[in-house]
Amino acid sequence: MLVVTCVKQVPDTTQVKIDPVKGTLIREGVPFIMNPFDTHALEESLRLKDEYGLRVAVISMGPPNTEVTLRKALALGASEAVLLSDRVFGGADTLATSMVLAEAINRLDQKEEVAVVLCGRQTIDGDTAQVGPGIATRLGYSQLTLVDRIENLDLQAKKVRVRRKLEGRHELVEAPLPVMIAVVQEINKPRYPTVPMRLMAESATVTLWDNKEMELSEETIGLKGSPTQVRKIFSPERAKGEILGDGTSKPEEAAHLLLDRLIEKDLLNL
Repeated sequence: MLVVTCVKQVPDTTQVKIDPVKGTLIREGVPFIMNPFDTHALEESLRLKDEYGLRVAVISMGPPNTEVTLRKALALGASEAVLLSDRVFGGADTLATSMVLAEAINRLDQKEEVAVVLCGRQTIDGDTAQVGPGIATRLGYSQLTLVDRIENLDLQAKKVRVRRKLEGRHELVEAPLPVMIAVVQEINKPRYPTVPMRLMAESATVTLWDNKEMELSEETIGLKGSPTQVRKIFSPERAKGEILGDGTSKPEEAAHLLLDRLIEKDLLNL
């Protein structure tokens, strides 16, 4: 059985610059990283591999340089990597993105049964948290979001039990397989690749699927298939020295907001 992990390559948001005239990202010279929430999804898939013997396929939709991020996933222990890259995929919103990813997972399932799809809670560039549920909806899978612990995976009975992190409480939920699980960062601490695994990943195969391979209608993918489009990106003006929230009259609230932001950016060693 297969556990499929969806990862996205995103700009390192601490170093992003915006063209003040065009209002678009200046990509030249900007380093890219694996979406921090996805690193936790990948780690959880590797733990399922270690405990249940599942194979891990990691997939990503993006430009050709996304191969770098996929090789990092291979260095961490992913069994195979698939890059979904074609100019017609460009400009996709969450609806069109979930279309391509769902079709890729469907193709993988035709070769080897998919038991679990793992996603990060959201990406740090889009912040919508819509792609994972979109994939589950298209494939007809169960969907479990905000998961901070996988309690048990029963491959024989084809069901999974997880703990969801809600505001001020947790809940235990059981769902049938196949399932899409979107995880929060508290679920685990990602591992680091070893030197031998890094060397292995450099020569490993990253499978490329373009739209000749996928055979999707161009009316349903990329910019044409996106009912929402980004017209402009800009930074809101903010007074110098401002942190978050009302730090003067509500310091505890401001501290919690700051802590959440540091955790979101994976800047704390938790």
